[in-house]
Amino acid sequence: MKKNYKTIALLGISTVTGIHIINKLYYSYAKSKEILNKTENNYYDWRFGKVRYQKKGNGNPVLLIHDLDIGSSSYEFHKLADELAKANEVYTIDLLGYGLSEKPTFTYTNFLYVQLINDFIKNIIGKKTTIIASGESTSIAVMTCHTNPDLIKNLIFINPKNISKYNQIPSKRTKINKYIIETPIIGTFVYNLISNKEKITKTFKDDYYYDFSNSKLEEVYAYLEAAHLNDYNSKYTYASLVGRYMNINIYQALKNIDHSIMILFGKEYENAEIIKDGYISCNGAIETYDIDKSKKLPQLEKPEEVAEKCSIYLS
Repeated sequence: MKKNYKTIALLGISTVTGIHIINKLYYSYAKSKEILNKTENNYYDWRFGKVRYQKKGNGNPVLLIHDLDIGSSSYEFHKLADELAKANEVYTIDLLGYGLSEKPTFTYTNFLYVQLINDFIKNIIGKKTTIIASGESTSIAVMTCHTNPDLIKNLIFINPKNISKYNQIPSKRTKINKYIIETPIIGTFVYNLISNKEKITKTFKDDYYYDFSNSKLEEVYAYLEAAHLNDYNSKYTYASLVGRYMNINIYQALKNIDHSIMILFGKEYENAEIIKDGYISCNGAIETYDIDKSKKLPQLEKPEEVAEKCSIYLS
């Protein structure tokens, strides 16, 4: 009996050690291209960690806030930032926990990011700013404007999340999912399975691009790298996302916003019309435009067209 226990214990230790080695090797592979660090970076020494940002151009200030997906970072805006910088002062930011910013091991919430954006505009930009937010970061832009409207000039959203989805609060199931992902070895292994190159490539094909042939392999590697920088700490934003800790009900805040709001939709993005109707029913003053032959990330697939639409609100 003692031999059986010893064998089981040794087998368990060997398995955990093997998974740990696989995790280490995968993190090394995911970061090997070093795509995100090829450009000049600035860092805002925020109270919860260093936040990476870039500044380009001159004119009216614009802040670009990336989505909250696995592998999201300011890289998703690198083409659009170049277009907008021809006539504007453009800031791109890696939210805390994403990209090249620091990744503390705590729970990430909408309120945390609203504090970050408020402080960033006050301390770094220093002027009334137009925010362009992508996907799930729409809620961050809305609540920033709601809590400190004097900082914001206009709001532009690109394929925002369904407004009703922001109402979903942490449940017993989502809390368990968050706990599992945050566990040291097994959780890291699960995260690596979810965020591997094949899964990210499939997301590009199915969701991000209308025509995947328009994409570049570098883009997939940039997302892969962003999803694994800072090694194990990179999973904490995803854990908070699936745990629904980043959600907040934005309906009343959006309804009461008196700023100009424009929403850009990829015309081929799934449920775009349903999502559009939800935002317009909340605030009838919202203007919407479709970007033809694009899905979730027209800022990567059609940056010139997105910039042209944004210029209406930036002039």
